[in-house]
Amino acid sequence: MARAWIAGTGAYLPAKVLTNFDLEKMVDTSDEWITQRTGIKERHIAAEDEAVSDLVIKAARPALEMAGAAPQDIDAVIICTITPDNSFPSTACLVQKGLGLRPGIPAFDISAACSGFVYGLIIADSLIRTGAVKCVLLAGAEILSRITNWTDRNTCVLFGDGAGVAIVAPSPDPSRGLVASCWHADGSLGDLLIQPAGGSRLPASAETVAAGLHTIHMSGNEVFKHAVRAMSQAAETVLNQARIPPEEVKLFVPHQANIRILEATCQRTRIPLERTVLAIDRIGNTSAATIPIGLDMAVREGRISAGDAVLLDAFGGGFTWGAALVRW
Repeated sequence: MARAWIAGTGAYLPAKVLTNFDLEKMVDTSDEWITQRTGIKERHIAAEDEAVSDLVIKAARPALEMAGAAPQDIDAVIICTITPDNSFPSTACLVQKGLGLRPGIPAFDISAACSGFVYGLIIADSLIRTGAVKCVLLAGAEILSRITNWTDRNTCVLFGDGAGVAIVAPSPDPSRGLVASCWHADGSLGDLLIQPAGGSRLPASAETVAAGLHTIHMSGNEVFKHAVRAMSQAAETVLNQARIPPEEVKLFVPHQANIRILEATCQRTRIPLERTVLAIDRIGNTSAATIPIGLDMAVREGRISAGDAVLLDAFGGGFTWGAALVRW
């Protein structure tokens, strides 16, 4: 059974940039306060006529080109998002149509918040190892600006929009590809990071809209503690599975949530910041999109070579968390 291998990557960030100085005019905050607490300087905001499927389609084209794959080569579409175009049809089906992929292939969304891309990679690997498919278009994409409370100074500074895509195919070399992974969840902590309304529990009403229940609600301090602990443990788990010490990890691609979380996780995993993708200052927290965007940045900057050990690590609402060790 062949391992899953990332054959190509692509990313798309909307043209509009919202800086910390722009936010100073919107809420009681400052560039200094945001930078010190989050590491974020700016984030991208989708245009009014852009939906998540549009972002994925734009990110998919360079990924297909890098992989040397044509639309008809794709056997399955997996979109990781908490901000889909619609509840149904799935955003994956809309991407299938928009890219002109073959009718009849499976296409579905998964909701694992910021851990979505890691979850999706594990699913793609399983499909490839069993021989069910040969080529998967895997995307992490979000338009979090649509569910952000722009009057809440504690959360509105954090989030941005964007999409990242990986073309996942059987590895051409038995020693390369996804060599170790783990994925976890703990639903008992779900209320610490939640969009309360909009589902079957609290369907949309004038009351839920007025109360701001369709936006992100977060207990920041609690999320921070759980995130650092979970990401560190997940990283340790996959490194032990792969029998690789931290010193052999050539590139660490963690979820970009907060610079303090990244620094604490790097310290615990003993992977220095110099070998870590740090894109938080430019893109903010784009949930499921941060890892594939960061991965594409690293690939195009020449930071990854064939055979390198690349560690992906994420934590998000649910709570969900997980990690994957890829031999490039």
